[in-house]
Amino acid sequence: MDEETRYEAVSSRDARFDGEFFFAVSTTGIYCRPSCPAVTPKRRNVSFYPTAAAAQGNGFRACRRCRPDAVPGSAAWNVRADVVGRAIRMIGDGVVDREGVPGLAVRLGYSTRQVQRQLTAEVGAGPVALARAQRSHTARILLQTTDLPVTRIAFAAGFSSVRQFNDTIRQIYARTPSELRGEADVPAAGTAAGIPLRLAHRGAYAAREVFDLLGREAIARIEEMVGTPGARTYRRTLRLPYGCGVVAVAERSAGHWLDARIQLTDLRDLTTTVQRLRRLFDLDADPYAINERLSADPRLAPLVSRRPGLRSPGAAEPVEFAVRALAGRAKSEWLVERYATPLDQPSGGLTHLFPAAAELPADEPALRAVAGVRLDPGADRDESEQALLALPGMTPFAASLIRMRALGDPDVVFPGEPETEGWRPWRSYAQRYLWLERQTAP
Repeated sequence: MDEETRYEAVSSRDARFDGEFFFAVSTTGIYCRPSCPAVTPKRRNVSFYPTAAAAQGNGFRACRRCRPDAVPGSAAWNVRADVVGRAIRMIGDGVVDREGVPGLAVRLGYSTRQVQRQLTAEVGAGPVALARAQRSHTARILLQTTDLPVTRIAFAAGFSSVRQFNDTIRQIYARTPSELRGEADVPAAGTAAGIPLRLAHRGAYAAREVFDLLGREAIARIEEMVGTPGARTYRRTLRLPYGCGVVAVAERSAGHWLDARIQLTDLRDLTTTVQRLRRLFDLDADPYAINERLSADPRLAPLVSRRPGLRSPGAAEPVEFAVRALAGRAKSEWLVERYATPLDQPSGGLTHLFPAAAELPADEPALRAVAGVRLDPGADRDESEQALLALPGMTPFAASLIRMRALGDPDVVFPGEPETEGWRPWRSYAQRYLWLERQTAP
């Protein structure tokens, strides 16, 4: 998109581009999402930025009306397999907060200077600025949904000091943390029952198909689907960097979001948990671009029309998904029964965490080997797939499925399926349409 096209999107308040770019207004000093309901500013006063962090770095504060920090992520970062795309995914997963920029650079195989230079050139902000923007959003969520003390929120969000937290919140939101807390839409509550969140998505969302799939795959003790179709809630346990968690996501939604509730043993895991849910439910997809590309194919056009907003779900626990894909359902259930880690406090039917790599049985070397393949958000997808294919018992279909789900690749071709170039870069979605067509065929 050129700048004039972006301005047209702003003028028409086009929500399709929320999260794909941001615009800032020099006369007000604020930045917004394209669908902001405020009066459209004059073109000469508007500048555009690829990320919220870039707008913040240029001195703009977040709009109070449209909350630009709460938009879906750009689908481009899931499509791209280069160093910038991998870096963005890892920053979203909290790598910079946990390991710093040097840790990010080591994971990418580049120097810190190279990572800084490439990110700044591509998205207008370096890794520290991108992580800072993410920490600020996490802090706002905790301020407005819990009654936790401000000091605890500062460190849970990833800030190194209360002073840094206060200065950042004032700079980005032009309010103190206390003032930001006073603007909450709902009364704040404690964290015992979980942190309530709205997980935003763009465009139509085919929730039924996603929840159908997750319900079929669910393994007792670590996952459950409760409720009736149309009003179901998917619940599962998570093994996280600082502790564990229990998440619940509702199928029914009144707007462009899914309602979720997150219980954590350590609040520092909030950002990572949110990103895992976004990948599991494929909330950063661009259904407009997907539909436009796939509808051009006569075979897929009627399928796309029948299921607008179809998603390609990912995996909340990538290593767990890979182990389950290799082991099969029966053995996966046996692994949970024999080797799963019990929760300190059960939550409904959820009582365990899926076994970690070290907890898998020693007489199952193939399962331990698949658990050792790199499947984090910054993994090189081609290298990971080759490592998977080299494992005993791994089939090409299973390797492709792991690439599609655990690595979140939107452009996977499965063995024996058509390799239609016209479907790029959305061949994983085309595969989902074809599978559903076969499932419902008489």
